[in-house]
Amino acid sequence: MKAKEQLEEKMKKRKGKFWIWMMLSVIFRLVLIYFPNLNLSSRPEVSTPLTSIHRLAEGYWLKQSSMSPYTGSMYHGSPLLLSLLGPLTVKRVEGQPDHLLYSFALVIADVLSALLIRGIGQNLQRAYYQSLKLLKVNLSKSSEIFPAGDIASLVYLWNPFTIVACVGLSTSPIENLAIVLTLYGASKGQVPLVAFGFVMATHLSLYPIILIIPVVLLLGNGLDAPPRKMFFERSCRVVEGPSSDSCSQQAEVINQPEVPNCFSVRPVMYFLLWVSLFSVYLLLLCGVSLKQFGGLSEMFRSTYGFILTVQDLSPNIGVLWYLFAEVFEFFRDFYLIVFHINILFMILPLSIRLHNRPLFLAFVLLSISAMLKSYPSVGDSALYLSFMGLFVDELVDLEFSFFLFCGSIGISLLSPVMHNLWIWRGTGNANFYFANAMAYACFQIVLVVESVSTMLNHDRKLRKLSAVKLS
Repeated sequence: MKAKEQLEEKMKKRKGKFWIWMMLSVIFRLVLIYFPNLNLSSRPEVSTPLTSIHRLAEGYWLKQSSMSPYTGSMYHGSPLLLSLLGPLTVKRVEGQPDHLLYSFALVIADVLSALLIRGIGQNLQRAYYQSLKLLKVNLSKSSEIFPAGDIASLVYLWNPFTIVACVGLSTSPIENLAIVLTLYGASKGQVPLVAFGFVMATHLSLYPIILIIPVVLLLGNGLDAPPRKMFFERSCRVVEGPSSDSCSQQAEVINQPEVPNCFSVRPVMYFLLWVSLFSVYLLLLCGVSLKQFGGLSEMFRSTYGFILTVQDLSPNIGVLWYLFAEVFEFFRDFYLIVFHINILFMILPLSIRLHNRPLFLAFVLLSISAMLKSYPSVGDSALYLSFMGLFVDELVDLEFSFFLFCGSIGISLLSPVMHNLWIWRGTGNANFYFANAMAYACFQIVLVVESVSTMLNHDRKLRKLSAVKLS
């Protein structure tokens, strides 16, 4: 009884500390919003042609002036954002900073995303405990079980990338909220919520469409777990004894509660149905909104077409802007195909290898899209770094972690310096800023490769421990 009471008291203290840190993060954001002359909204690392508040305000002004919001190739976002966030870019509070109401909306989006990430972490850790219990494996002697949901949530709230994206008035927090809502609904098995978040995330930014595979795996298989073969092998040994060479009683083993359920098709079919319904409804709303300005064809050309053709070559933290500025026009279409299909080529092998860990697969795909998308920003990196916190138990043995942490800080600090030397002081050139972007991409690649390798090693470790328990 005393141990149980101590555990409950410890959990209450953890919850109390979490809410304190969350409130402090909100206060910190509000202080920065009131801090004058930060001017983060003009930074290329924060705002892109798709997430800039200035372009959003321009699109809203054009629409209020009875012109197409896509006139002049200024605005390339969703027409729904113009209706929801556009008025907040115009409304002013006397004596307060500009765009104060818009800033509050972004702060609320960050808080909601953090709470949803916390919920995902709690569901994931519950499944992790259950898997260890079924395998009869105890890792308490080798590694402490951390509150993954709290860690991931606080990483998102206190990540400098998340903070500057919020204070810089980027629309990235809204896009991140839609993605997190999708994965939260999938982790809870709430199909309409998953479909709504997925449709909105894909509508706001094309690249979340690659999350359809981890979402389907989450709905069909459930949350992350060690490979199903481990449970199957254990059940076979229990049924037939350790000296048996074959698993002839497969039907009996599969019906045992120790073996996770097979893939369930019904929630996936419901998901596709809800996605179809929400997509039709969304297209109807966009069609009505743009009825006088070219309709849906104009929207697709100015949003998805703009993303896929990389028309705007203004500098950002990615690498595509420099490459397409240097490449000959004759080879432009070829390189467009190569860069975009490169993401698709990675999806199938990763999905096959990590099919038993769909949330971790989502983290990997988000990090890949953050590296290779047309117009990346620090808001994209903030999202996948926070999802990395969900796997603190599995990634505790991650190699080069200190090197990656220090390198990321150094690259982040060098980026505005290189941009200043190139644009304002004239003592550098585009190669300075591009070299920094290349280093940033390299650090991301190393992080993804090492994370996948560490996760696979963790599963091998569980298999060895499970085998030792049976021997």
